[in-house]
Amino acid sequence: MISIDLHQIAKKAKEAALKAGEIVMHYFQKDLEVMKKQGVENPAFEAFTIADRKSQDAILDHLQPCTEKYDFGILAEEDLDDQSRFKKDYFWCIDPLDGTLPFTEKKEGFSVSIALVTKEGETVIGVIYNPINKELYHAIKGHGAYKNNKVFDVQPNNFNTLVYDRSFLKTTYYDQVLSLLQPEKEYKFGGACMNAIWVLENAPALYIKPPKKKLGNGSIWDYASTSLLFSELGYQASSFNGLALPLNQKNTFMNECGILYSTLPNTKEIVDGIEL
Repeated sequence: MISIDLHQIAKKAKEAALKAGEIVMHYFQKDLEVMKKQGVENPAFEAFTIADRKSQDAILDHLQPCTEKYDFGILAEEDLDDQSRFKKDYFWCIDPLDGTLPFTEKKEGFSVSIALVTKEGETVIGVIYNPINKELYHAIKGHGAYKNNKVFDVQPNNFNTLVYDRSFLKTTYYDQVLSLLQPEKEYKFGGACMNAIWVLENAPALYIKPPKKKLGNGSIWDYASTSLLFSELGYQASSFNGLALPLNQKNTFMNECGILYSTLPNTKEIVDGIEL
């Protein structure tokens, strides 16, 4: 595996995320046409706007010198998977506008996400930018997690919080989770990246998507960056059964493994109590 300077590369990724955030907020002020991707049925995955495309173009352009220098592969949501992630030692995993639905609804819950992942599926750099609040989160493997370039200090509350997306309301286990967790606070309808961030910002909290047969549960680019923040902070970001997230599997969707993000001290007890 090639030798790389993680700190220098993380700096470039943060710059790219901030630039993309400016573009996203430029379009946030406008009335945009919401387009649909071909062959996708879930509204959370089919919707995209010109902001998604422009944000991704800016990210790739800013990262191009670094990409060429180190011969990185690329997996970006708005482009076809060129399979370079299976050939290169590392690949960029990019979601230029995670949470397109809250973005089009003019609500908080969207973000820019950039991760650097090894061919083996291990994230070594994760960057998430919330452009509404101008909050920049990043982590470097083995070097901690940061919020606005200061050590990210998670401050647990004395009550539980449940974080979920729209599809969670339609599940058969929604009431079970409420009964088991007994949350006093809820954060809902954000994109996957901000849902994960809200789990950290509102600890102890839970965000889950159990396995299912139908394609969905988000994709690799929805979890690559935030999973590193959790591991660097000592919290759980895993597949639903507690195994490592498969961040370089052939199927980019995570429906087969599900996801589990938790800052709860009794995560296993809660999850084991859910009957799917």
